[in-house]
Amino acid sequence: MLFLVAALLLFGAVLGTVAHAPFAFTAVAAAVIAAWLGIFALRERHARRNSSAH
Repeated sequence: MLFLVAALLLFGAVLGTVAHAPFAFTAVAAAVIAAWLGIFALRERHARRNSSAH
């Protein structure tokens, strides 16, 4: 529950910052975050496939 509260506070701070940032910066930051999350998901999927075989 504490994690959820911290995440919502951080989300509010980021949205406040994004509202004042230029659109190009926001788009680049969103693309970087999306790529990072995609790479993380692929690594997790690959790790779970390898660990379940043992």
